[in-house]
Amino acid sequence: MQSPHPIHDRRQKRDRRSHAQHPLGAELSAAIGRSEVEVVFQPQFGCESGTITGAEALVRWSHPTAGDIGEEQLFAIAGQTGLARELSLYVLETALAAASAWPEHMRLSFNITPADLAAADFTNSLAAALAKAGFAPERLTLEITEQALVHDLDGSAERLHRLVELGIRVALDDFGAGFCNFRYLKKLPLHYLKLDRSMVEGIGEDSRDLAVLRGIVAMASALDLAVIAEGIELASQLDAIRREGCTSWQEFLGARPMAADRIAALAAL
Repeated sequence: MQSPHPIHDRRQKRDRRSHAQHPLGAELSAAIGRSEVEVVFQPQFGCESGTITGAEALVRWSHPTAGDIGEEQLFAIAGQTGLARELSLYVLETALAAASAWPEHMRLSFNITPADLAAADFTNSLAAALAKAGFAPERLTLEITEQALVHDLDGSAERLHRLVELGIRVALDDFGAGFCNFRYLKKLPLHYLKLDRSMVEGIGEDSRDLAVLRGIVAMASALDLAVIAEGIELASQLDAIRREGCTSWQEFLGARPMAADRIAALAAL
């Protein structure tokens, strides 16, 4: 009998004893296989146009007893049980299948994990997923955090360069939340800086916060990088990032995460 999801087949080679490392490990593996883990999308909007330009793929799991489990906790469970790569590939394939029906101007953003970058076949798997979905590589943005880079910056840079050669774009995510190693800006083939929400919280009323934002945008411009602001929840924040030259934004002022069919309807407005 055919498996409910292609990635389910890969589970046969994995040591199932790893599931014992978290009480939900075995259930998560089964939920992925049955496509019960939901992929949702956080809309992104252009600062100048005000229209939807794309969306970031997120994942959540409505567990019958544990309740709603968000992306951060879900990947923490997956990391403890040897399922991080499987979960990530499931999200990628599901998101690409949905995004293939979007208007061609809309981009898909996908968060890559340390397990993704460490996988020898990540480039090939990603290229195969794009081809299967019929989704143009130029419409995909990979979002990468400092956590995914810290152990092997040179190796990560090399793998990302290969992906950029396919036409894929790369964003440095959560910029401003961690150590902000500026070596990343020199080594990585980046197209976007994605500001952490902590970098925009006070920009509508605090002159120092606004000055920091202005400095980051100026640096990004000098490096030919576009700036995406996340965590925009107030009109004053949106006004500030527009004035200072950010390219796009996301969060609850625009829309909350939603299912793929609602994204398509929103784009049609």
